[in-house]
Amino acid sequence: MPRTPPVATDVAAGQNAIQQPLNQFSNCHEGILRHLDGFGELPALLAPVQRARAIAEDMVRFFRQAVFEHHAEEERELFPAVLKSAQPGDEKTRVQQLIDQLTREHRDVEKQWALLEPALKKLAKGQPAELDGAAIGKLVAQYQAHARFEEAEFLPLSHDILDRNSNHMAALGLSLHIRHLKPTVGHVVRGSP
Repeated sequence: MPRTPPVATDVAAGQNAIQQPLNQFSNCHEGILRHLDGFGELPALLAPVQRARAIAEDMVRFFRQAVFEHHAEEERELFPAVLKSAQPGDEKTRVQQLIDQLTREHRDVEKQWALLEPALKKLAKGQPAELDGAAIGKLVAQYQAHARFEEAEFLPLSHDILDRNSNHMAALGLSLHIRHLKPTVGHVVRGSP
């Protein structure tokens, strides 16, 4: 049987069939390139994640070791020293009011921290965690106000009261110094085995 010459439409269909597999490769490249574009963004996205993790880890350690200890030290050392040295009457009443307010603020900040700490510990370990941004903002603002108030009101009054008698200021300084001394490894205390 003689061969019939190809019709133009058959030729075009054959060319499309040949071209179609190439289009699939081309389409595949588009998808690959799109994914690679996203992959290329990854280093820039990791920097904020790593920073968030570092901040969370730092705050978990800092709050327990510095903020809580600072509150305890004020309540154990500074507040009693100032109250004891305050003059009876209005001055002593004012000191007691300030101490009561500052102590309440300490407890409130510590309660707020207790609510945030579990999520921050997760974040510090690189685990997914939902953080309450409003609660963080509230804690930061409240502590800033607390510190400003203490710096403006209580500490200048404390200085004036304790400065009247150099022994009172020296006693507070010595007490703080002793509390901050770290025991030396291998140091033998008299009377100990």
